[in-house]
Amino acid sequence: MEFYYVVLLFMLGFIGSFLSGMLGIGGAIVKYPMLLMIPPLFGFQAFTAHEVSGISALDVLFVSLAGVLGYRGGSYLNKSLIIVMGSSVLVGSLIGSFDSELLTEIQVNIVYGILALLAAIMMFIPKKQNDESHIEQVKFNKPLAAILAFFVGIGSGVVGAGGGFLLIPIMLLILRIPTRMAIASSLAITFISAVAGTIGKISTGQVEYLPTIIIISAGLIAAPIGAKISTKLNTKVLENILAILILGTAVKIWIDIF
Repeated sequence: MEFYYVVLLFMLGFIGSFLSGMLGIGGAIVKYPMLLMIPPLFGFQAFTAHEVSGISALDVLFVSLAGVLGYRGGSYLNKSLIIVMGSSVLVGSLIGSFDSELLTEIQVNIVYGILALLAAIMMFIPKKQNDESHIEQVKFNKPLAAILAFFVGIGSGVVGAGGGFLLIPIMLLILRIPTRMAIASSLAITFISAVAGTIGKISTGQVEYLPTIIIISAGLIAAPIGAKISTKLNTKVLENILAILILGTAVKIWIDIF
């Protein structure tokens, strides 16, 4: 593997994982299109959609764990939310990750495009400001949370994502979870989802290990930094950054599909 290719992959991993830690997403929303589109621009061989989904699954596993560790010791990790949504997303991700082998390249990209578009729409729907002052007393609709997490798991399992970019809009808009708690808890749920996704991708031979190791190495450095910065930023700023990021990615994917 060429030196400059290693540097490029490390940079892509670092940027995606920094945003992951800061915004509570697994990073696949950023890295999936980056890994598909950027290497060919520098003259390197392009990854296939299946290869990118395999790399993303393992990367999200380690990066989301690193992000969660950045929030440890605080009160933003809601155990009840993590258990309810995490168990459902785990089952859905197992189904999606194994079934993804049966899909074509275009179909995998279409699934990703649909997920990103849904997330972008939800992020731009006006939301009432959730109360951040009593986060230890947060309550939510557990059956609804479980059902939504299951379907997110299926879609994210297909593309190798943890589903954080969809889980956060669902938590904010539908479940009415405070922003900082949604970001932190989403990372923990994303980690659970990524465990299932990783099992499916490895079992079906969709992982390129050397690029994955490089990207994960960058992520383990960058994700905790992003998580620390997240605790110091205004929650509205975090929501706006995530909304723009998701919308831009969705637009780019659909342009490439057509």
